[in-house]
Amino acid sequence: MRLACPFCGPRDAAEFAYEGPFCGDPAAERPPLAAGPAAWVEAVFLRDQPRGPTRELWRHVHGCGCFLDVLRDTLSHEVLSVAFADPADARAMKAKP
Repeated sequence: MRLACPFCGPRDAAEFAYEGPFCGDPAAERPPLAAGPAAWVEAVFLRDQPRGPTRELWRHVHGCGCFLDVLRDTLSHEVLSVAFADPADARAMKAKP
Protein backbone atom coordinates (compact mmCIF):
# COMPACT_ATOMS: atom_id res chain seq x y z
CA MET A 1 0.00 0.00 0.00
CA ARG A 2 1.20 3.51 -0.79
CA LEU A 3 0.09 6.79 0.76
CA ALA A 4 0.50 10.12 -1.03
CA CYS A 5 1.76 12.48 1.67
CA PRO A 6 0.62 16.01 0.73
CA PHE A 7 4.14 17.30 1.51
CA CYS A 8 6.51 14.43 0.61
CA GLY A 9 4.56 12.79 -2.21
CA PRO A 10 3.74 9.09 -2.70
CA ARG A 11 5.52 6.80 -0.25
CA ASP A 12 5.36 3.17 0.86
CA ALA A 13 3.12 2.51 3.87
CA ALA A 14 6.20 1.35 5.82
CA GLU A 15 7.09 5.05 6.30
CA PHE A 16 3.81 5.68 8.16
CA ALA A 17 2.31 4.66 11.49
CA TYR A 18 -1.41 3.99 11.90
CA GLU A 19 -2.68 6.08 14.82
CA GLY A 20 -6.30 4.93 14.93
CA PRO A 21 -9.66 6.13 13.66
CA PHE A 22 -9.81 9.79 12.65
CA CYS A 23 -12.02 11.90 14.85
CA GLY A 24 -10.49 15.38 14.59
CA ASP A 25 -8.86 15.02 18.01
CA PRO A 26 -6.74 11.85 18.30
CA ALA A 27 -6.88 11.90 22.12
CA ALA A 28 -10.70 11.82 22.15
CA GLU A 29 -10.78 8.10 21.31
CA ARG A 30 -8.54 7.08 24.20
CA PRO A 31 -9.40 6.84 27.90
CA PRO A 32 -7.66 9.10 30.42
CA LEU A 33 -4.29 7.85 31.65
CA ALA A 34 -5.76 7.22 35.10
CA ALA A 35 -8.44 4.88 33.70
CA GLY A 36 -8.35 1.31 34.90
CA PRO A 37 -7.03 -1.67 32.93
CA ALA A 38 -10.50 -2.63 31.64
CA ALA A 39 -10.92 0.75 29.91
CA TRP A 40 -7.50 0.41 28.25
CA VAL A 41 -8.15 -3.18 27.12
CA GLU A 42 -11.37 -1.96 25.52
CA ALA A 43 -9.68 1.02 23.81
CA VAL A 44 -6.62 -0.88 22.55
CA PHE A 45 -7.88 -4.38 21.76
CA LEU A 46 -11.68 -4.19 21.33
CA ARG A 47 -11.90 -1.56 18.60
CA ASP A 48 -14.51 -1.47 15.87
CA GLN A 49 -13.46 -3.14 12.61
CA PRO A 50 -15.37 -1.09 10.02
CA ARG A 51 -15.86 -2.42 6.48
CA GLY A 52 -15.63 -0.09 3.51
CA PRO A 53 -14.49 3.55 3.32
CA THR A 54 -13.09 4.62 6.69
CA ARG A 55 -11.31 7.79 7.87
CA GLU A 56 -8.06 6.97 9.65
CA LEU A 57 -5.30 8.96 11.32
CA TRP A 58 -1.79 8.16 10.10
CA ARG A 59 1.56 9.79 10.95
CA HIS A 60 4.39 10.14 8.44
CA VAL A 61 7.02 8.89 10.91
CA HIS A 62 9.89 8.45 8.42
CA GLY A 63 9.15 11.62 6.50
CA CYS A 64 7.78 15.05 7.39
CA GLY A 65 6.26 13.84 10.70
CA CYS A 66 2.80 15.25 9.98
CA PHE A 67 -0.45 13.61 10.98
CA LEU A 68 -2.62 12.73 7.99
CA ASP A 69 -6.35 12.25 7.50
CA VAL A 70 -6.58 9.17 5.27
CA LEU A 71 -9.79 7.90 3.70
CA ARG A 72 -9.20 4.21 2.94
CA ASP A 73 -11.44 1.35 1.89
CA THR A 74 -10.74 -1.37 4.46
CA LEU A 75 -11.99 -4.10 2.11
CA SER A 76 -9.76 -3.30 -0.87
CA HIS A 77 -7.08 -1.16 0.89
CA GLU A 78 -7.63 1.45 -1.84
CA VAL A 79 -6.58 4.88 -0.58
CA LEU A 80 -9.31 7.30 -1.60
CA SER A 81 -7.79 10.55 -0.24
CA VAL A 82 -4.98 11.86 1.95
CA ALA A 83 -4.86 15.31 3.55
CA PHE A 84 -3.12 17.00 6.47
CA ALA A 85 -5.09 16.20 9.64
CA ASP A 86 -4.31 19.63 11.10
CA PRO A 87 -4.90 22.72 8.92
CA ALA A 88 -1.99 24.40 10.73
CA ASP A 89 0.34 21.70 9.35
CA ALA A 90 -0.91 22.44 5.84
CA ARG A 91 -0.13 26.14 6.25
CA ALA A 92 3.27 25.50 7.86
CA MET A 93 4.41 22.93 5.30
CA LYS A 94 3.45 25.17 2.37
CA ALA A 95 5.45 28.02 3.93
CA LYS A 96 8.70 25.98 3.99
CA PRO A 97 11.27 26.90 1.33
